[in-house]
Amino acid sequence: MTKRRELIIPAVVIGIVLIVVAVVYFASTAASLPSFFPGHVGAGSAEAAHHHTKHGIAALAVGLLCLVFAWFQTGSTSRTRAAG
Repeated sequence: MTKRRELIIPAVVIGIVLIVVAVVYFASTAASLPSFFPGHVGAGSAEAAHHHTKHGIAALAVGLLCLVFAWFQTGSTSRTRAAG
């Protein structure tokens, strides 16, 4: 597998941002979400008290995958074999 070291920093930053977005989805109702978030509704809407748990789970999963990707990119490029 080819190591792309220039992708480590962006993957970590995107991973952390997505985990923060997941926390916002879990903690806020649909009416309290920032207006640029998918799922935001007005305070007068019938779904104003709804939490977007699936959006939070998706953001958390992709954020963790970005961090795992960055972790694997930091490994060494050569494999060592045990003598035996």
